[in-house]
Amino acid sequence: MSCLVCGGAAFYIVRMNLRLPFIKNPPLVSVVRLSGTIGMAGRASLTDTALAPLLERAFRRGRPAAVALEINSPGGSPVQSSLIAARIRRLSEERKVPVIAFVEDVAASGGYWLACAAEEIWADESSILGSIGVISAGFGAHVFLARQGLERRVHTAGKSKSMLDPFRPENEQDVERLTVILNGLHGNFIDHVKARRGARLSTRTDLFTGDIWLAGRATDLGLIDGVAHLKPKMRERFGDKVQFRRYGLRRPFWTRFGAGLAQDAIAGIEERAAYARFGL
Repeated sequence: MSCLVCGGAAFYIVRMNLRLPFIKNPPLVSVVRLSGTIGMAGRASLTDTALAPLLERAFRRGRPAAVALEINSPGGSPVQSSLIAARIRRLSEERKVPVIAFVEDVAASGGYWLACAAEEIWADESSILGSIGVISAGFGAHVFLARQGLERRVHTAGKSKSMLDPFRPENEQDVERLTVILNGLHGNFIDHVKARRGARLSTRTDLFTGDIWLAGRATDLGLIDGVAHLKPKMRERFGDKVQFRRYGLRRPFWTRFGAGLAQDAIAGIEERAAYARFGL
């Protein structure tokens, strides 16, 4: 506050930093980090429930000019991938805010499903993308049990209740039932990619075999829009004065202790294995 004296009277001028509606503020880009496996065990996993409040704030707070997704995920649950992507699309349409995805190490399987929630997808030249497929993996221990003289006893009400029991020999009917489910999930994934990428997708290559590509080839196939990094691309789009506000899942301090450590350790091993599938 400053004082101005004029003719014996004192006038006080108060200086305040106001965000007045008639003053044009620099464009704002909300940056949402989506890193890790999707819908798997562990507190750091990406789920629709965990991300819902974060996404709400990203789209509503400060009237952003765009929401940028930082994606680094090898995939995970198809249902959680679908729920998260659907929420992003709903908020984008309700708030009329465009979404632009930027891929880091990998956007594969469910990670690519999330990327397709954006109007545009950009990546580093060494990013890995694709894996548009569905996988179910398990093990069979019935031979080991038999060698140890152990007998597996299972009683069910419903002939399919013990489907794919790892302690019993695999049977053809179970595999057929599982194949129907996997094909259905694969079809949902394909429909999502086609709906979001549209005419940009190449028709000369089968994109839905579960194969993966580096960013340059993914650009040629129409899976992404090109090679670019977040800040330079956003400054190119919105000007050098563009501001960034970041959002991401944070692990509460108290969860670093106690019984949760064992669960998180197992989840960490599973996540490491998921990234390892892509040489990361």
